[in-house]
Amino acid sequence: MLRGIPVSLLPAAVAAGRRPGCRGSAPAGRPGSSADRRSLLRAARGRGGRSAGRRTSTAPYDERVSDDTADGEAARSQTDVVVEGVKAMIVSGELRPGDRLPVEKDLAARLRVSRGSLREGVRALATLGVLHTRQGAGTYVTSLDAAALLGPMGLFAELRGEEQAHDLLGVRRVLEAESAARAARLRTEEDLAELRAILDGVDELLRAGGELDAQAFIDADTRFHTTIARASGSPTLAALIDGLVGRTLRARLWRAITEQHANAETQREHRAVLAELEAGEPERARVRMSVHVLGVEEYADSHDAEGYPPAGAA
Repeated sequence: MLRGIPVSLLPAAVAAGRRPGCRGSAPAGRPGSSADRRSLLRAARGRGGRSAGRRTSTAPYDERVSDDTADGEAARSQTDVVVEGVKAMIVSGELRPGDRLPVEKDLAARLRVSRGSLREGVRALATLGVLHTRQGAGTYVTSLDAAALLGPMGLFAELRGEEQAHDLLGVRRVLEAESAARAARLRTEEDLAELRAILDGVDELLRAGGELDAQAFIDADTRFHTTIARASGSPTLAALIDGLVGRTLRARLWRAITEQHANAETQREHRAVLAELEAGEPERARVRMSVHVLGVEEYADSHDAEGYPPAGAA
């Protein structure tokens, strides 16, 4: 073997111990001039590629992946490029709420992605509430308000499931106490009138006798809390609270306020919260709301998973 070159790849003269181009011979395994060595290396490469023992791929073995895996990672990377690129255009002010995105061909060229990857990125941003597509009219930036951007919070609340409901109820308690305090300062007469109408409707349900229309009761309960959240003057706070009222929490409320006549107690607590809002007492409203939600939370935790409403009653 000559400097790592197999004998089988060398010219016959060299394998026999003679230097090519010379009449004499050289000791086996000792090539002559550097020019001779270069010609031998060229000959070896021509016959067998790279020197034996070297991998033909320039990438390390453990970095080689299947085509499917590589394609999948590339697609995800391209989608990320689109998401980050459009986000940068919005943050910089180049795109504003209501603006139409550049035509697909131009935007794909600008972001250096394929048109297929651009569509995937646009779909991802639409799911997040950042973009929306109008059939035949193009893709536009949404209003970017809290309700649109925090809408996926509802999916989060649903996916956490029953075993995580206690955690979500605790978060909701903190948020609702703050929303009640803010609403006591910022509520309008229209807000108060809407809250009174909701509770008056609940009074009618309770006076009707017979079996309580639990679905109507839950709907009224939800509207009472979301109306206070809107009255807080914080769209972000309102969107967070609205997102947390998912099916899992509604199911727990269903159990908690329809068993052992807890619905009447819930109505009294709602009236107490409303009284503090009417009086403009932020801290008292905060305490009333916190105690109310904590009571529902503790009562719900003390019961098992039975008594859920039917699947359609979300």
